[in-house]
Amino acid sequence: MARKSAEAMWSEDRASRGLGMSIVTVTPGRAVLAMTVREDMVNGHDIGHGGLTFTLADSAFAFACNSYNRSTVAAGGEIRFRRPTRRGDLLTATAVERSREGPDGVYDVTVTREDEVVAEFTGRSREIGGTLFDERTVEP
Repeated sequence: MARKSAEAMWSEDRASRGLGMSIVTVTPGRAVLAMTVREDMVNGHDIGHGGLTFTLADSAFAFACNSYNRSTVAAGGEIRFRRPTRRGDLLTATAVERSREGPDGVYDVTVTREDEVVAEFTGRSREIGGTLFDERTVEP
């Protein structure tokens, strides 16, 4: 279910694909995405733009909270930047479900460079009704 949900989302996610993100893994309530900081992703201080680190975390969050084939969007998100990123850094965002009750969820995302934490993100999700794909098409 999680894999099929991710495939359905990925096919329409032009933003994540356009930023060069890749899906490492998706399981129920959990997702890992990666992105390399490119030349066009650094700011005027010659460090990785924080908004793009946020976007990577947000994308991992999106794949985690949609892993149950329930159309879900962000209700809010916040990030704490711990260390700057640099051109060429491979960033990995790991999203883990903290809680899910009814239509609401909370997810923690850790963004790392190798073994170093560069950002911590918390996202709040809200189911909006509908599904990403027809579950009758999933093989057992």
